[in-house]
Amino acid sequence: MLEDFELYGNVNRAQNFIDFIKPGRFLFSFVISYTETSEIPGITFAGADRDSIQFTPPADAEYLHYGYCKTIDKIPMTPDGKPTPGLLTKTALESASISHLTINAGSKVTPQLPFIESGLPFGKNISIQDAMTDSIVSHAVEYGQIIGRSLASLTDCLIIGECIPGGTTTALALLKAFDYDAKVSSSIPDNPVELKNQIVTSALQRVNSEHPYSIVAQIGDPMIPFVAGMLSSASSVSKVMLAGGTQMAAVLAFASKIGFNEESTAIGTTSYITNDKSANFKELVQNIADIPVLSVDPGMKNSEFSGLKAFSEGFAKEGVGAGGAIISSMIKTGNNSAKFLELAEKEYRRLFT
Repeated sequence: MLEDFELYGNVNRAQNFIDFIKPGRFLFSFVISYTETSEIPGITFAGADRDSIQFTPPADAEYLHYGYCKTIDKIPMTPDGKPTPGLLTKTALESASISHLTINAGSKVTPQLPFIESGLPFGKNISIQDAMTDSIVSHAVEYGQIIGRSLASLTDCLIIGECIPGGTTTALALLKAFDYDAKVSSSIPDNPVELKNQIVTSALQRVNSEHPYSIVAQIGDPMIPFVAGMLSSASSVSKVMLAGGTQMAAVLAFASKIGFNEESTAIGTTSYITNDKSANFKELVQNIADIPVLSVDPGMKNSEFSGLKAFSEGFAKEGVGAGGAIISSMIKTGNNSAKFLELAEKEYRRLFT
């Protein structure tokens, strides 16, 4: 199993993290959110078209919960029919019997399933206006802290995944505002770097405060302060695995301003993120905090299905907490990526054949 993992950053801490959680209980929390920045043409592939993007977060949550969606008639796809990375997440959680729950932290569309409601509004388009107010950010942090503490008390390892279309752009803006030299991943192989940088540059011109809460309010999204709040409280109670790529780097950057326990924290992601040449994820995380990055190769390049193979070719790469869910499931079950691929193909067949 460990041959499918790469450990980056503080490798001793990574090994201790794995050894500690291996015999323990896992809980996967899935935070859904939204930024109107995702409606800028060409910025994201998280949905078949501009109108369907808003349905991606609730539909992903419903698919994890039921195995099908209620808000839309099929699982979230790219315009050319590639499935949501939620397929990998669902396969991972089910194969290891890891419980999960959904938290609504500003989704534009309410999911049709039981979930925890934060009362947060969705974020505005950062290219033209502030995403939120300062008071919304402090509500997000406080509510995140309450939820994080509660969930961490139920488990030995709290995995936090997210879905926020367009979130790599708001993440980039925040990382740049905090003076990190960030290059971020994308849901498409041909990363629209110029478009993202254009949006980020215009957003950064509006920043007129040095207070972290105000900066997030101006150019971030609701998921970032909410998950940072969860991390800050949960990491003092249990181990926390931030499951994701670029967006979780932004969460980490904000969390480092409000405080969290580095010794209990790791990021879990896919090799499609850590090997992404258009981004600098590993270096970025190391510049933010002394925490390990656990990276897994889910083995999709060996799939017989082009829809699954696409993940290894740069589509989606990560999302719905896929990397962290796969890592947790492999640690718990001892399965390797060949076994995981077999299970993912079985789920793919159930959905598409």
